[in-house]
Amino acid sequence: MKNWKTFFIQGIAVFLGFTFWGAGMVKLFSEHQFIGWIGPPWLVEEMAKYNLAFYATFIAYSQIFIGFSLLTTRYKLLGSIMMIPMIVNILMVTISLEWQGTPFVLAFLLLLDLILLWSYRDFFRPLLNEEIKVPSIKTRKPKTLNGHLVWLAGLGLQILAVPVSFWNWYAACTIVVAGLILAFLSFKADRINAG
Repeated sequence: MKNWKTFFIQGIAVFLGFTFWGAGMVKLFSEHQFIGWIGPPWLVEEMAKYNLAFYATFIAYSQIFIGFSLLTTRYKLLGSIMMIPMIVNILMVTISLEWQGTPFVLAFLLLLDLILLWSYRDFFRPLLNEEIKVPSIKTRKPKTLNGHLVWLAGLGLQILAVPVSFWNWYAACTIVVAGLILAFLSFKADRINAG
């Protein structure tokens, strides 16, 4: 039962991560040539009509960071917490621009995020009641400095891939894949340094 629950939570994290990481990358990649199923790829251009291109670019980079945190599952808790204001921001944009149907998609994604946050409810107990002792928080596998640095290198490659996509799309995709591999290797770095 526990393995099924872990698989379910990991699946939600990966799905939300892929959704938002892809949505951010497609907005910034040259000619929007990237995979993604939500969010208009032309958001930056659309928001530029209202002098909000910088804000749309900020949303795209935030989607990349939050999505990458969830997709690689290293920072599920951080990513799922940051997902709440991200979804609310996107919701405000879609309501302001009177886009139909998007609020329903966002409601579904928010529900998935709340399920993910519920799996970390032990972390929120001290926030709601400061008298709760720390031992009530479930132990998780330790993360090391080297693991964090390997993951950050993977994230850095995602950001580097954006300008490279304007020069060579294949090189940019190679950099993206290398960054994903590095991020997943961060768990191995943890095991090597913890053991």
